[in-house]
Amino acid sequence: MAKETVDFWFDPLCPWAWLTSRWMLEVEAVRPVETRFHVMSLAILNAGREGLDPDYRRRMETEAWYGARAAIAVELQGGQESLRAFYTAVGRRYHLGGEPRTPATVAAALADAGLDPALAAACSSQEFDAELARSHHEGMDPVGFDVGTPVVRVRGHSLFGPVISPTPRGEAAGQLFDGVALCAAYEGFFELKRSRTVGPLFG
Repeated sequence: MAKETVDFWFDPLCPWAWLTSRWMLEVEAVRPVETRFHVMSLAILNAGREGLDPDYRRRMETEAWYGARAAIAVELQGGQESLRAFYTAVGRRYHLGGEPRTPATVAAALADAGLDPALAAACSSQEFDAELARSHHEGMDPVGFDVGTPVVRVRGHSLFGPVISPTPRGEAAGQLFDGVALCAAYEGFFELKRSRTVGPLFG
């Protein structure tokens, strides 16, 4: 059976995107699905926005660039396999290890993934920003700018989310995917939401 491609946009900084990415890996184990990873940028998304918390604005102007710039550099150099490996490595350090969002952590994650740590130079470079913006807009333009990451594109339809905590495992992950795919398929579907009662649970 041919595998269905699901496109997934993430910023390495976002813990919610990390949880959703781990869900998609679970889905791959129980459904004929292949996830194609893409980079978006919270720094680009929040550029020029008014009313941001000062600490969050600082993070958008510094930390948010590091992982996203490195991720797009990895994708350009090594493609999907390298991007997937880097995201797993940097996510483990950021979200499971609680390590600082710095170029040094990015370099360590690159080494973990068997990639060239010198790619961490992209953290503080604008060399790949045009390509980062292209990838960002490919993912974000179809869902609008009042949302963030994660974004999934299922059967040609893009949605923000799902925002989940913790990550469902096994057949539960597959059942959630079935529901998301059904929602995404309806052109007039826009929103389901309830208040979050827990933070990101990484267990």
